[in-house]
Amino acid sequence: FAILPLFALANAGVALDHSLSALAHPVSLGVIMGLLIGKPLGITLFAWLAVRSGLAAMPTGVTWRGICGAGWLGGIGFTMSLFIAGLAFGDIPLLSVAKVGILSASLIAGVVGWTLLRGIGPAAEKATAGE
Repeated sequence: FAILPLFALANAGVALDHSLSALAHPVSLGVIMGLLIGKPLGITLFAWLAVRSGLAAMPTGVTWRGICGAGWLGGIGFTMSLFIAGLAFGDIPLLSVAKVGILSASLIAGVVGWTLLRGIGPAAEKATAGE
């Protein structure tokens, strides 16, 4: 589980020496907001609307916490975000700033998603039953 993210980080081509100042750049903030607000909210809201309208039913054993956690994991969006940033920003400094935003948002979204999903599912039920 650690090798692929480390490989992606090594090949992202981001100079981490100016990363903290890059986080305050409007391009970086836009990317971070899109991945940390737009993706989780969009996934969770569409799932809620689909269930509420009768278009879909909640699967057995799935909770809204699980749906919300999956929405946050959708905010990782690392590979496609890097691809789109490469197409959108021909200017190397802007591309580097966008990559810092993508890496930061992906890390935050992954941690929040993992935290939400950590205590649910069959493994959590087995651990609780064994106590």
